[in-house]
Amino acid sequence: MHATPMMVRNRGWFSCLLLCAALLGAGCRQTPASPQDLGATLDEAAATLIERPLLHATSIGVVYRGQAFIRHRGDMQAGRPSPPTDATLYEIGSLSKTLAGALMANAVLEHRLGLDDDVRRYLQGDYPNLQYQGEPIRIRHLLSHTGGLPNMLPERANTVLADFLDHDTPRNLNAIYAHYGKPDFLKDLHSVEIHQAPGKTYAYSSAGTELVAHILETVYASDYEQLLRRFFRDAAGMTDLRIRLNDADASRLAPGYHSDNTVPTTPMPALPWAAAGGVKTTVPDMVNFLRFQLGDSPVVAESHRALATFDPEFSIGYFWNIARGDAVKGDYYVHHGGVPRSQCYVYILPKYDLGIFIITNQSGDQTARAMEKAVDAVVNRIAEQERAAGTGVFR
Repeated sequence: MHATPMMVRNRGWFSCLLLCAALLGAGCRQTPASPQDLGATLDEAAATLIERPLLHATSIGVVYRGQAFIRHRGDMQAGRPSPPTDATLYEIGSLSKTLAGALMANAVLEHRLGLDDDVRRYLQGDYPNLQYQGEPIRIRHLLSHTGGLPNMLPERANTVLADFLDHDTPRNLNAIYAHYGKPDFLKDLHSVEIHQAPGKTYAYSSAGTELVAHILETVYASDYEQLLRRFFRDAAGMTDLRIRLNDADASRLAPGYHSDNTVPTTPMPALPWAAAGGVKTTVPDMVNFLRFQLGDSPVVAESHRALATFDPEFSIGYFWNIARGDAVKGDYYVHHGGVPRSQCYVYILPKYDLGIFIITNQSGDQTARAMEKAVDAVVNRIAEQERAAGTGVFR
């Protein structure tokens, strides 16, 4: 749903080779930080994060050179002993898009559709509006946020989100989506206006992700949530993915705080498919997702492929933001997720065989930056330890 583009553009090319400790050895090999050191680093990062005003709790999951680490810190509700646990279900917001991207990558590899297909091929009825001067919106444009679609449908949701920090925003969004289903979305899609050739300009679109979910339902003749849960159960061992919650699941859902409101707010409203921002899951499941992203799956390789490049440092894959040439992180993949009661990040850094998932149950204008600093602290510590060991190549 709501996600602020947080791509950091202050990257410069940095090419400096560090000598191995033993120059006469057979070659350089990476030496990971010790589990004790990394665990202490995560403890410190989590503790520092929740010292920030308004932040009550955080959870961090890390996979580093095959080793998994999970840390929970703080209380989910202020003034009550209520720490997050491995069983806590979190709303991961727009990280849901990276899951949809993997499903689409799988569909491409299975030849169920093509990246250059006109999206209208998978829509019933006539949509002459989904083109510009004869150039149609193609599937690759949806995945790279270059189709020219609005952020949200219905369009009035964008007006509400324009003042995201207003205390009435969660209530107003819930009112908009209370009875808004798939037929309503497809009806509103008829009124969208495309103002320039698709594929040219980045414009973040959750509506585009919802359309991706509809296309996946069409080609697989299956409900999106069933597709999602089945694929990630089999491919990544993720067993706690949810969109719709039963009573038992709802009791595990993390409470959350919007802006500077001291009262917990309502859950995120249900989008028609929820591919853009309605997935809930646990930190152990996200650790399995990190393992999957760091593995050698053809689906992952396809989903990490750049579909649109905007400058030498910034590309978009299958919904993944791709950053290149960072002095410390190297080339990496990142996505931010934000809903009115939580924000999170996932980072995939092949340079260190490292994946990081971080989430907090508060959503405000400074939340994302606070999490970025926590992630930077972890990555910088790993870089320092590997550099101190005299191993590896740093670019």
